[in-house]
Amino acid sequence: MSGQDVERGTFSHRHAVLYDAVKSSRHNRLSRISENQGTFRIYNSLLSEYAVLGFEYGYAMANPNTLVIWEAQFGDFGNGAQTIIDQFLASAETKWGKSNGLVLLLPHGYEGQGPEHSSARLERFLQLCAEQNMYITNCTTAANFFHALRRQVKNEFRKPLINFSPKANLRLPKAYSAINEFTDRSFQEVIDDQVNDITAIKRVLLCSGKVYYDLLEYRTANQINHTAIVRLEQIHPLPVRQLTALYGKYKNARWIWVQEEPSNMGAYSFLKMNIDAKVF
Repeated sequence: MSGQDVERGTFSHRHAVLYDAVKSSRHNRLSRISENQGTFRIYNSLLSEYAVLGFEYGYAMANPNTLVIWEAQFGDFGNGAQTIIDQFLASAETKWGKSNGLVLLLPHGYEGQGPEHSSARLERFLQLCAEQNMYITNCTTAANFFHALRRQVKNEFRKPLINFSPKANLRLPKAYSAINEFTDRSFQEVIDDQVNDITAIKRVLLCSGKVYYDLLEYRTANQINHTAIVRLEQIHPLPVRQLTALYGKYKNARWIWVQEEPSNMGAYSFLKMNIDAKVF
């Protein structure tokens, strides 16, 4: 894993490496959790995203059984690596028959130092998606994010994974997961709401990422019982089978897509072209 300030985490949420202030020695604590664990390497990188991502792409190509991750400090840092993303990550499988399992973690959302600085340009990545060339995810729970990473290694094939990871969720208690959610489950492309009475549901809000928690908070505060909230955790490849099943489940409800970005940004245009028009 590499990227800007990844050792401590971009907002001090990871603390993977501790430094001895007296000896100036470096302690990678996550590499010593147990005696039989795999090797964990994590490095703070320079602010040359093009060079760093190019190196990590090559490393992932040469070591396909290694989980290789690049994390941008802010979403717009992906701009500096756009050539690698366009020319290699999104298209190398079609151009040269070369598969790659590199993971990009891009902070995303209207927070931080303005929308331009925080936005990882989800719409750009979705415009690069076709024929299942990449995974695009926006996970809302710690366990589902874990399973997305685990799938990268357990799959018998390699596809790049771009995860849009809002910083607001790093310490959000509602995003925490119980141990059994890590041990007993697999990745969920769609997370349904917990509804006691299906017949009472008149509206379904389909969303992705941290806006889910804003909607949940509003629904709880206003005691709204006729609205279900469905989370789209994987945007590409689009989980059509799961969505079709949910359309049938909430067949009498009005479906509405919700996002925090303007309509010319985010997943709006991609989803409008690729899923049932009644959602829009």
